[in-house]
This record gives sequence, structure tokens and C-alpha cells, in this order.
Amino acid sequence: MADIKALLVDDEESFRNTLCKRLKRRGMTVEQAGSGEEALDLLAAFQPDVILLDVKMPGMDGLTALHKIKEVNPLIEVVMLTGHASMEIAIRGMELGAFDYLMKPVEFEELLYKLEDAFKRKQYHEDRITARSSGS
Repeated sequence: MADIKALLVDDEESFRNTLCKRLKRRGMTVEQAGSGEEALDLLAAFQPDVILLDVKMPGMDGLTALHKIKEVNPLIEVVMLTGHASMEIAIRGMELGAFDYLMKPVEFEELLYKLEDAFKRKQYHEDRITARSSGS
């Protein structure tokens, strides 16, 4: 778990701060952003493996941010986080390339498991690309 670089994107600062501390205690490298725009700005300097992305935020919503993130780096795995029981939004997020989604409030262990799973999928895709480019 120490190798995972995560970006938390949520407009609820207290939620972000608490989650950030808990993930860092588990050995993750974590950055945070309070908006979709801020997350996109961070992508240049901080290259996360996984992004936990809130769906409903002021300004750029999570689905728009997801689309832009995937344009910048399609290998980044994104877990959508929604406080609104909307299967439609979750399905749309999956169509746009999200790894999965979680409903708020979320159990920390479930969130951790989902981030680890997303990280493993990213590693799998990177390994396949590396194997292909080396001709094996």
C-alpha cells in the first residue's frame, strides 16, 4: 500500500482532511483538491495512481472532471464518490471510464479496499503496456 499515490477531490474540506490523514497513516502518498479544476491543475505536478472523486461539487462537477482526467491520463483509475443515491450518475461515470463508485457515507475499510483494487488494475495495465513495448 505504501506505493499508492492517491488524489482526493472533494469540496468538503473536513472530510478530505480526515481521509487524507487516515490514508497517510496507511502509508499512501496523498494530495488533495477542493474542486475539479484544482485537481486538473495538480495532475501536472502530482501523478496519482488513483483518484477519489466526488460527483457533486460547485463549479466543475465530478463527471466533467473524470472526462478531463481520462483525457490527460487514461491509466489513472478513478473511484467516484457520491452522497446522492443516483445510479444514473454512477453508471454514467462507469461509461466515462471510472473504476467504480462508492456511496457516502463510506466505511473507511471499504474505501481502502476499493483504492487498492483500482491501484492493482492500474499496475496491471501498465505492466501489459511495458510488456508490449518491450516486444514480449
